Amino acid sequence: MYRNHVRFAGIVPILLSASGVSAQTPPPPAAPVPQIGEIIVTAQKRSERLQDVPIAVTAISGDAIRNRRIADIVDLSNQAPGVQIKADDSAANPRIFIRGVGVNDFNPTTASAVGIYVDGVYVGSPLAQRAGFFDLQQVEVLRGPQGTLYGRNTTGGAINLTTRKPGDTPEGDLSIDYGRFNSVDVQGGISVPLSKELVSFRLAGLYQRDDGYSLNRLTGDRGNNAKRWDLRGTFHVTPASNVTDDLTISGGHSRGSSIFAYERSLLPQTVAATGADGLCAPAYYTSGQCTNILGYANTSKDLYQGDYRFEGKDHVNLFGVTNTLTYDIGSASIVSVTGFQRATRDDLEETDANPLEVIASRYIADQDTTSQELRLQSNGHPRLRYVAGLYYAHDTLRSTSDYDVLPPLQPFFSLADQAVIGLGHIYWPFRQTSDSYAAFGQLDYDLTDKLSITGGLRYSADRKRFHYVSELNEATGSLILFTFDDAQTFSSVSGRAGIQYKLGAGANIYASYDRGTKSGGFFSGETTDINEIGPYKDETVNAYQAGVKTEWFDRKLRANLAIFYYDYQNLQVYQTVVHGLVTEQLFTNASAARMYGGELELEATPAHGLDLAVNTALLSAKYRNFQSEGANYSGNILPSAPKVSLQASAHYEHALASGTFVGEIDVAYRSKIYFDTSNAARLSDPGRTFVDGRIAWRLPGDKYEIGLWAKNIFNETNISDITPVASLGFDQVNPGPPRTFGLSLRARY
Repeated sequence: MYRNHVRFAGIVPILLSASGVSAQTPPPPAAPVPQIGEIIVTAQKRSERLQDVPIAVTAISGDAIRNRRIADIVDLSNQAPGVQIKADDSAANPRIFIRGVGVNDFNPTTASAVGIYVDGVYVGSPLAQRAGFFDLQQVEVLRGPQGTLYGRNTTGGAINLTTRKPGDTPEGDLSIDYGRFNSVDVQGGISVPLSKELVSFRLAGLYQRDDGYSLNRLTGDRGNNAKRWDLRGTFHVTPASNVTDDLTISGGHSRGSSIFAYERSLLPQTVAATGADGLCAPAYYTSGQCTNILGYANTSKDLYQGDYRFEGKDHVNLFGVTNTLTYDIGSASIVSVTGFQRATRDDLEETDANPLEVIASRYIADQDTTSQELRLQSNGHPRLRYVAGLYYAHDTLRSTSDYDVLPPLQPFFSLADQAVIGLGHIYWPFRQTSDSYAAFGQLDYDLTDKLSITGGLRYSADRKRFHYVSELNEATGSLILFTFDDAQTFSSVSGRAGIQYKLGAGANIYASYDRGTKSGGFFSGETTDINEIGPYKDETVNAYQAGVKTEWFDRKLRANLAIFYYDYQNLQVYQTVVHGLVTEQLFTNASAARMYGGELELEATPAHGLDLAVNTALLSAKYRNFQSEGANYSGNILPSAPKVSLQASAHYEHALASGTFVGEIDVAYRSKIYFDTSNAARLSDPGRTFVDGRIAWRLPGDKYEIGLWAKNIFNETNISDITPVASLGFDQVNPGPPRTFGLSLRARY
């Protein structure tokens, strides 16, 4: 027994010693489990986790915007489920469609069905909606009507852009890209604290230029080129612990070419080339047996070449001021968002894309908008959460645009004859002033720890005053066809009712009813018929949505599903109609339309450094009981509404002693789309798949990176839009960029 005690006593110091050694040198900690990053959005005017928001939202980070080389709003097409964006212009007038909801009209009085917001300020002018994407913190795409918190003209959804704000420590970044067509893209920003914990400032800028991807065979010059710069300065001021103020001043201009379109000749000159509709049969488009109205035949199949008699410019100037003042009063905050925007445009366009004088266009417009929103909103996450606010905006839009149609024929007709036939130098100057008012509120209430309900209402009123003149103006005189003056108030009530049930951490289901409206107004396109000016009626939608948001496997997988059903009344529709020798524009209300579908968003981080994403959307979008100008469009598919769209991406980073390898690939597919209400086969585009990618090497310390990038790697045919001008014997086909590639250098400090 004694010997055992002695042995035990001898062992105890050894065990204690071993224990001490173990305490001093613990085993290395386990590697962190790979997880999907948390995403914070402001879709409901407050900061919330993406997974907690009962709305279908896609968030794209500023880094992803730059990595994918998204230059402006048009490049967001196919970047979120159900999103299609196109443009027939180089620097203005994007046409945005979400879930098939959008407007095909490019005229500046027509509001988009998708609202664009920059730092909380509504960018209503289509002249300003193609400002360069640079120095962004995040882009949020809200799918579905947002009539309560965002107001009218969001029947399709809303796109929120949040710019980067200055921090409390000095920092800077710079990126330089060089690529095909001698493209140069320089972006950068610098933040400096001007007064400790009081004022900080950030200056960011963008410069882009390239030689253009289209060729004028007559001169050897290139078109569809870009040349623009943007500059933004932001002050972040904290005069008190409960007061913050963000003041942003921005400006920029674009001096690139106007769009270089491709002319598709339509008037058959032989029986063999004549199709069933009396126009050129598709197999004969480039045969030389089909011409435009003056006899020019485009025999080239190359979308990026043409015989352009002049090379126009699309000049856009932008200036804006935004101020957001937040006063924290404890359980709530008072938020004031003030905005001013000025946009001017002068676009001289070679519309017919041929060496003969068929038609040339010039679009001149300027627009000023001042807006003020005042909100009272709850802080934190109490049982009852609320947002209540008032909104006012004043907008003035002026335009002096014109078409010059068939100058060689004009001397042979009197002004009166030209008015009947539809040729001549046609002007349609107009002026519109608008005053918009709104009052809104939304309540979210937790009935239990798991069950919440939402209710919201918004009253909106737009007072619009419109002056329009239709005239022919020639060297021999001028002829006023008509003058239009009117003023109307368009008022409506929109709202939201929803329910949400939390299944557990990171998982919930929701259902909602939203009533959205889009303001009525006056048509500002060229017309010789006073009855086509309007006013047209408000567009309304009753939207029913349901969804589930989930996270799986310790946040390695995120899966969000949404389904929807839309019932539209008085859907606002843009068309083209033939009057004489002019294909004129028409804006009217379709009696009804119906959309339904579903979207699935998957994100996964199966291993360290590997991020995967797949988004799929299924859509049915058709007109109901729609007849216009003697044509029956009932049952036709809405423009830019593919039945299937899919996006997939993979991002991989692997750290080594000498640096970090970065690789990324993005794939976007959409099925067949129509560009026109008629669903004519020639005004459609089959399914397309576009593949982009990049590889990069980031040096140790993560301050410098060098990389290679490519867009449209397989050089897929890229058609942005097709505009029919059958009365003059051609279709205007607008191609998007072909394959591009280049080198990038980046630095962060």
